[in-house]
Amino acid sequence: MPALASHRRTRSRTGVRTGSPAVGITTAALASVTLLSAGSASAAPAEPKPSVEEVQKKVDDLYRQAGGATQQYNKAKEATEKQRRAVDRALEDVAERADKLNEARRTLGTYAAAQYREGAVTPTAALMFADSPQSYFDQTQLMDRLGDRQVRAVADFQTQQAAAGEKRAEAAKSLESLTASQAALRTSKQNVQRKLGAARTLLSQLTAEEKARLAALERRKEDEARRKAEAKAKAEERARTETEQETQAPSAGTGSGSAASGSYSAKAAKVLAFARSQIGKPYVWGATGPSSYDCSGLTQAAWKEAGVELPRTTWDQVKVGTRVATGDLLPGDLVFFYDDISHVGIYIGDGMMIHAPKPGANVREESIYYMPVYGSVRPA
Repeated sequence: MPALASHRRTRSRTGVRTGSPAVGITTAALASVTLLSAGSASAAPAEPKPSVEEVQKKVDDLYRQAGGATQQYNKAKEATEKQRRAVDRALEDVAERADKLNEARRTLGTYAAAQYREGAVTPTAALMFADSPQSYFDQTQLMDRLGDRQVRAVADFQTQQAAAGEKRAEAAKSLESLTASQAALRTSKQNVQRKLGAARTLLSQLTAEEKARLAALERRKEDEARRKAEAKAKAEERARTETEQETQAPSAGTGSGSAASGSYSAKAAKVLAFARSQIGKPYVWGATGPSSYDCSGLTQAAWKEAGVELPRTTWDQVKVGTRVATGDLLPGDLVFFYDDISHVGIYIGDGMMIHAPKPGANVREESIYYMPVYGSVRPA
């Protein structure tokens, strides 16, 4: 018997049939990989790693932004607390008005019950069930048909009803404001956390050698600020000497200015004593003491010791008291920093201040020239 011709296609050594569609797919896949590899090779190179100097600038800027966001948080927190108090008062007023309305309603109910016992539903009873007492009065001229005591009872009911409605509206408005303040508070908190998180991420990416270089840059910055403070200290010493000489001269004035300065000095002494006792406590954004502070929380608490109530935020504190030039600073004055007024410290003299610097740092003494000065105020 003749051998039957085989209809099977020959296979390659790889096991794939010659001429099979799979060969075409595999070839296309390989071509795609080759193209992708070529594309990746020709793609733009990754951004170069920032220098330590660039990291320092970026971190400082993020901390400054976090300081501004902290003040926004403080402002939102203050508004939230204010609105919460307003809501509490409004709810108390609503409850009080409700009691008075119920009392007026009970008085009307007494008249309605008496009239009901005498016959059918009377005008007073109808008034009790009316949706709009005023429209009922207009339609029926009820006031002409009631006695004096009943007229007073109806008028009182109407007054209490209107007052209760007003208080309910006020409470609803206060609740809306509270909700808005709480939303702003959450947003401000998230902004602070985002800025601080970004700064920590940048610092965590530094090598040990880069961290050492960053620390050296920081020391250089501190040394420069200290030299400026020392120069100011010498200028202040010269000014004090001149003032003492003028005071001892026979032509000295009545001393009223000196008395005023003495009054401020007494307050400032209390402020500085409190501030010094807080040195070493940690900076915590949004904190007002006694275990931790942010910058404006510290200044607010310190001046409270001298009987002066400062606002909560740096933006409001800078508006209190009298503006003074950097060359005329006295111990106790508040010094504000950056164009956005996001930081504040308490001047202690000789170009130095006590302040709550930033997250990760403690309350400490530092040169006022460590940061760009915005301006200064004398709170009292």
